[in-house]
Amino acid sequence: MDTVLSGFLAFMPPAEGEGGGGMVQSLIFFGGIILIFYFLILRPQKKRQQEHQQLVNNLKKSDKVVMSSGIHGRVAALDETTVTVQIAENVQIEVEKSAISSVVPK
Repeated sequence: MDTVLSGFLAFMPPAEGEGGGGMVQSLIFFGGIILIFYFLILRPQKKRQQEHQQLVNNLKKSDKVVMSSGIHGRVAALDETTVTVQIAENVQIEVEKSAISSVVPK
């Protein structure tokens, strides 16, 4: 609690007799905020993106998949950016690879 209060007080101009240590404290405070932001938000999001990209790259024909809309189906064909998914007998839809949310284990 004391460090948060001192971080906010760092923006106030120094009183007579005080040194310029407020600038160093505010830089440390903002550096800590940036580190917290990185480890709580950016790093996990990047990890999820890499896992999803790996899942999409490893798709094979006849894999059972679940799309982000909740539709279940089987991969019928693959292109560079799209996947043709068979969702029923003689019913196929073409979707973007990014729409595949998971592969159902066999």
